[in-house]
Amino acid sequence: MNFIELAKQRYSSRKYKNQQVEDEKLNIVLEAGRIAPSAANYQPWIFIVVKDENIEKLRACYHREWFMTAPMYIVICINHNQSWKRKDGKDHADIDAAIAADHMTLAATDIGLATCWVCNFEKDKLIETLNLPVEIEPVVILSLGYPADNLDANRHQTKRKKLEEIVYHEKYMK
Repeated sequence: MNFIELAKQRYSSRKYKNQQVEDEKLNIVLEAGRIAPSAANYQPWIFIVVKDENIEKLRACYHREWFMTAPMYIVICINHNQSWKRKDGKDHADIDAAIAADHMTLAATDIGLATCWVCNFEKDKLIETLNLPVEIEPVVILSLGYPADNLDANRHQTKRKKLEEIVYHEKYMK
């Protein structure tokens, strides 16, 4: 499958099979995050896999019924002390985490797994659950598992803006 086909197959799954993800597949997803590009190659991310003793506490940080069906989660955190900052002070840690998360979601799709990118969690509760120090911030929870829902393969025709609505040449023109 080419890249565009792979990207179109990726979707936010909200229903998972009651089936554990093999360590080999988990490691492929984690490796995809590890090799992702980051600003100035600082790699300010930390990936925390939750599938055993802390799973119920993690699930309590995001109150959606579908979220409880995932067999595991990867919490993508950033270390603000290790991130690159632009001259005007813009911290690129969130951008770096987003790139790593995107690599992970695409790698998961490529090997038959599904993910859902969750950002609307109870941050303080998650920090406590994961025992994070002050410089480490959780940014994304990726649910990970075998999908039990269906993909609308043609959704991009109706649920995405057309190129002519988002692409400008040389400068922005309204």
